[in-house]
Amino acid sequence: QVELVESGGGSVQAGGSLRLSCEDSGYVWNNCMGWFRQNPGKEREIVASINMHDNPTYADSVKGRFTISKDNDKRTLYLQMNSLKSEDAGIYYCARWNTWTWGNCASQGPPARWGQGTQVTVSS
Repeated sequence: QVELVESGGGSVQAGGSLRLSCEDSGYVWNNCMGWFRQNPGKEREIVASINMHDNPTYADSVKGRFTISKDNDKRTLYLQMNSLKSEDAGIYYCARWNTWTWGNCASQGPPARWGQGTQVTVSS
């Protein structure tokens, strides 16, 4: 059963914006959630995460351009991506840890659940 469903990916020109959404049927308000990105031949890398206090952590490459947020009522995680660059392209995966923390979610080990991914293409 797929619990996390991403949407909002697509093609955009460099400098443009996209907003990714992830609906989570197994949503727990205080669990860590995050967005990862993967390109062919490369490891999946964390882009952003958000902890139980809604404190975000970002990869250095996206700081100041991406914003992660969540809506507890809608059981949905978001990633607002602005000023997109060609290196931001990839398949973006939503993820949920089955743990909570006041700190960085990445310290909790790998996520327990993954979405199926949504493609982001950035053309220069």
